[in-house]
Amino acid sequence: MRVDDIPTISEIEREAFPTPWSEGAFHNELTNNHFAHYLVMELDGQIVGYAGMWLIVDEAHITNIAVRQGYRGRRLGERLLTQMQAAAVFLGAERMTLEVRVTNYVAQRLYAKLGFIPGGLRKNYYTDNGEDALIMWAELSRVEGVEIPYDRAES
Repeated sequence: MRVDDIPTISEIEREAFPTPWSEGAFHNELTNNHFAHYLVMELDGQIVGYAGMWLIVDEAHITNIAVRQGYRGRRLGERLLTQMQAAAVFLGAERMTLEVRVTNYVAQRLYAKLGFIPGGLRKNYYTDNGEDALIMWAELSRVEGVEIPYDRAES
């Protein structure tokens, strides 16, 4: 993701979330947060999705992942998340975590498919309605299709 992608990312963010991040928040992520790593997904030269994570030591935390409304249901979110998992491993992560609304069963099924398991709750996490967040974790060495480089696997 580049700074000039932010207006499009903000459109997708507003489509996907009731409390979207601001353009300023994305700008800060790209220019000031050395833990932040973001990817965009393009189709025919247009951004149709994005994903972000913070990488701290050996843990990756998914900050957001979204696909433009007209492109949902095509497994693009799954592809974005698998790319984030691969990038996290490349950058040295061994585990990945995320929060998801307790009522977002579609996302929870996707995360479970990609190796995430429930690890706890964050009570009243979402500011728009006070909904709880389910914390999910994945051990990246156990996720099919995500390979730990040889030297990291041996250490």
